[in-house]
Amino acid sequence: MNKRCINNEKLCDTGFSYTLSLISGKYKMTILYTLMEFEVVRYNELKRYINGITYKTLTSALRELEDDGLVIRKEYPQIPPRVEYSLSQTGKSLMPILDQMCEWGDKNRK
Repeated sequence: MNKRCINNEKLCDTGFSYTLSLISGKYKMTILYTLMEFEVVRYNELKRYINGITYKTLTSALRELEDDGLVIRKEYPQIPPRVEYSLSQTGKSLMPILDQMCEWGDKNRK
């Protein structure tokens, strides 16, 4: 039997590290949770729902989530511009993990 040794391992090479790199950040998981709950959400709805987030932070987090393939941004060619956000298939595949986190929080909340 071959025993793993921490001296030969690097956290950055793990799936855990990759997943964390996609969802880390103050509001990314909150945005993903919101899209899981409401499916299609407009920018200002997200801003109102996530109390305390600045426009700059929301824009930045949404761009990163879109670049990472977790969120889909759909822009409608109209005046005023209308933009909607939803989860991509990859983003949806994270939802069982978020569901488990919600269940854990419900069970352990005091």
